Amino acid sequence: MPDPSFAAGEGLTRILCAMAVLYALLALASAGSMLSTAPGHPLRAQVNAWWLIFPVVSASLLLAPHGPPLLLLLIAWLAWRELAGLCPPAQRSRFTLACAAAGAWQVGLTWRAPGWACGAMAALLLAAAWRFRLRPSAERLLLLLFVLLGLGLSFVPLLLQRAAAAGAAGLGWYFYLFGLTALNDIGQFIAGKRFGRHHIAARISPQKTWQGLAGGMVMSVGVSLALGTYLALAGTSTLVLLGLLLSLAGFAGDLLFSAAKRWLGVKDFSRLIPGHGGILDRVDSLVLTAPTLYLARAALLS
Repeated sequence: MPDPSFAAGEGLTRILCAMAVLYALLALASAGSMLSTAPGHPLRAQVNAWWLIFPVVSASLLLAPHGPPLLLLLIAWLAWRELAGLCPPAQRSRFTLACAAAGAWQVGLTWRAPGWACGAMAALLLAAAWRFRLRPSAERLLLLLFVLLGLGLSFVPLLLQRAAAAGAAGLGWYFYLFGLTALNDIGQFIAGKRFGRHHIAARISPQKTWQGLAGGMVMSVGVSLALGTYLALAGTSTLVLLGLLLSLAGFAGDLLFSAAKRWLGVKDFSRLIPGHGGILDRVDSLVLTAPTLYLARAALLS
């Protein structure tokens, strides 16, 4: 169980210390990529892009309680721009109106009835699998992605609120979610590049391998134990289980959006983030890790 003596001031201090460690590790990764690769190598762009991503997430944390919702609104706006850019021109106005209506509905649904929101996500995921078989129109598929994104991300402020109401470190869980989701992706990428041999879904995403998935799980469990223990979020067995669950959820989210890109015939949703693609290429894992953490935390720490 979380440490009841973990005061808000001490919690923020520990978060800042953990953040400093992440920046130090990023600096080492940047130096390593510069020494081991030639100028212009894709790995350099991928590593250096984190110097754009980390400060934005850090600022949202430091500006809490207003920072996290503002970050989510920024992500939603950038995602809408990317999806609208892929929508046929004649349908963009209708697509924009549909996104606005869906956004209002999904936020209200999540805050009023989290269980129903999870059910809606499950139904939409099943619909996505069925739609791929029926070859849907581009507009419907893009709207489905936007709705899934909104439902998934709306669990982030809900997690903050419920964790704080229960006396737990709300900002600690926020930092934990973003940190573990990002490092899980990095662990899968590194393990897949270094050891990847056996593909999981070659037709959907040729770069997804069982070795990469295993590497992400090892990374996630390690980060979950280290970060969760340091921030006094939960006990050892709970943190191990959370690490495994979030690793699998992140992988599933990445695979889902990869399948959508494959159907749409695009490599990336945009070129917003050098070496990564668009905002949806970066937050696809978060769409499923956020509700997974909310539900798992409620079940394990209630």
